[in-house]
Amino acid sequence: MYKKLYSKITDALVDNGYIILENVFEPALAKQLLQMSQNIRQYKQAGISHHSTINTNRRKDKIYWIDAENEPTARYLDFMNGLQNYLNRQLYLGIKYYEAHFALYQAGDFYEKHLDAFGGTKNRVVTTVYYLNEEYTSQNGENWSCMTKMITNANSCASYKYSGCIFERRVSS
Repeated sequence: MYKKLYSKITDALVDNGYIILENVFEPALAKQLLQMSQNIRQYKQAGISHHSTINTNRRKDKIYWIDAENEPTARYLDFMNGLQNYLNRQLYLGIKYYEAHFALYQAGDFYEKHLDAFGGTKNRVVTTVYYLNEEYTSQNGENWSCMTKMITNANSCASYKYSGCIFERRVSS
């Protein structure tokens, strides 16, 4: 069903290391995911962890891990699992699982550039960021655009309405 899109993402990951797409999912699904994220009351403080230590000085957002227990998140995860399988077949990446969470950024929250995979681990091969912003502009804050700059090493910031998505390939260090 998404083979052309998976191929486009794969080609861009090989050629550029990343791709930024808007309106990846149909508007109804994007709206359902946005509404779900806004109705969640159990967000937990995010942090950077290594072993048992959690560092909350590098990021201040709050997260809620999602699974396929309801139709919108099941459809989102189904797309991502299909992409995972496609990448494994085409690029032999050996990705074994995909995990996802909603992230909530309130006034004053931030996200600093950091490594998602610590030395000796190979658990983060591809990163996805899916924006759920109805009316985002650069005046709403710089975290989203700065995330784009960190991932793409771009010199300029981007702004998105919802349904913007970034896919990034991790390069081994």
